[in-house]
Amino acid sequence: MQFNELYDQLKSIHGELGKWWPGTTEEIIVSAVLTQNTNWKNVQKALENIRNNCEEDILTCLTKKSEQELSALIKPVGFFNIKAERLKNLLKWIEKYDLDIQAIKQLGTERVREELLSIKGIGKETADSIILYALELPIFVVDAYTKRILERILNIKFKEYDEYRLLFESFYPKNVPLYQEFHGLIVEHAKAFCKTKPRCEMCPIEQCGYKTRRETK
Repeated sequence: MQFNELYDQLKSIHGELGKWWPGTTEEIIVSAVLTQNTNWKNVQKALENIRNNCEEDILTCLTKKSEQELSALIKPVGFFNIKAERLKNLLKWIEKYDLDIQAIKQLGTERVREELLSIKGIGKETADSIILYALELPIFVVDAYTKRILERILNIKFKEYDEYRLLFESFYPKNVPLYQEFHGLIVEHAKAFCKTKPRCEMCPIEQCGYKTRRETK
């Protein structure tokens, strides 16, 4: 299989996903930090704590809370003290724009990414998740699933995060719905078939470098 065939192949298997990351804009911003090194069920528990505690919109609500109060709300996600600090740092940045998400979006992809990456605790995957799913600006999100799929199926491996990102952005048009769905399809395929211990015998993709290498051993 060629790299430019990957999206169509995954979509033929998993169908239309649309915008894969759930929640409102504000919830996506928060969950992008919470989901670091944890599973989605724990993120949902933390979000439910936040919703139950906040009568107003959650960004306004959370900016008024101390790190200790944030830690208590997000305890289900683990590493909650570290994540509370990171979330507080992110909220302080959003406050500089009066919590106006549209004003931030108007800065454009490159400027927003540069500013997000200057925030302590916000790495490239988290920044790009916020940009693509919350701000709905075109940038491709790369995670561990993405790297695994590319290495196994297409024998593609890079050293740097942005090498993976730019590969997608050079082959596929900069389109927000496309990037959102494509990333979701990769995650779904990795969870269903291309797990840490792969389920190759169940995977519908025949033109897979990993399968070929395994069969020739």
